[in-house]
Amino acid sequence: MSSLGFLGLLYLPYPDYRTGFWGGQTSTLNFCEEDYALSFYCAEVVNASTNALFMWLGFKGIRNCLKESHDGVFLLAYVGYILVGLGSISFHATLKYPMQLVDELSMIYTTCLMMHASFAYLQSTYFSTMLGLALLCLSGTITLHYHTTKDPLFHQVAYAALTATVVFRSIWVMETQLRPALATRNSDRARHILQTMWTMVATGLLVFVGGFLIWNLDNVFCGEIRRLRRAVGLPWAILLEGHGWWHLMTGVGAYYYITWGIWLRHCLAGRELQYVLHWPHILTSMPEVRRHRESTDDAPVAGTRKSRE
Repeated sequence: MSSLGFLGLLYLPYPDYRTGFWGGQTSTLNFCEEDYALSFYCAEVVNASTNALFMWLGFKGIRNCLKESHDGVFLLAYVGYILVGLGSISFHATLKYPMQLVDELSMIYTTCLMMHASFAYLQSTYFSTMLGLALLCLSGTITLHYHTTKDPLFHQVAYAALTATVVFRSIWVMETQLRPALATRNSDRARHILQTMWTMVATGLLVFVGGFLIWNLDNVFCGEIRRLRRAVGLPWAILLEGHGWWHLMTGVGAYYYITWGIWLRHCLAGRELQYVLHWPHILTSMPEVRRHRESTDDAPVAGTRKSRE
């Protein structure tokens, strides 16, 4: 039994490495989770299973888009969000290079889709078409360069740059277009909406950056973490899978961003009285944008009053 106090009350020895169903690794990346230690059929059980969050939140988002009549681009964004999760499951289950491409390139394509949604809104058809073609060329160039070089750092930098561009563009739109527009309609309502939006932005970024930090700590201290996993045994060792936490936290952060984008667009279109952000508890619930219904208990953000508009 483990010597780590109460952890020893529930202790199963951590299994040893073995050869698995999918054979040897062909991907250019591997992670700190020990391959095939927990399953003969899945190379990295924790890293694969944590992507279930993408399935749940993706289908939750699709259902919300269909039910509440949000713009179709966000429906596509949630489909892309699910594809990211499916690609990641396939990659971590097999550690095969083709599945790695499905995982990582779907992140690029979905982010390019959100970039188009952000930059093309209220622009001419010609601008929207040209932007779409430019983003198609950009994503194609990234794909070809990454497949040629097989450099994981290039993918990470490209994804980070695209994501930062989309986020900062949306913040710029929120502050330079939405803030003055809301102020002319209802100053109290404007302050409340913008305060809640900033809460969502800050929470999403904090969760996303936190996940990235945990993943990097997992990489740097992998040897020590593996020894600690074996010391504490199962099921506690699962909590020490840093890349799994990256999946959970980036899944939440990306979902926040899409939801923020939906609400931002409704407010820009002057529909802030018809839609409300339903987010009863910041730490225990996922936000979603709903049509305002007087008979419901929709709360714009945790701890605030019921919307009276």
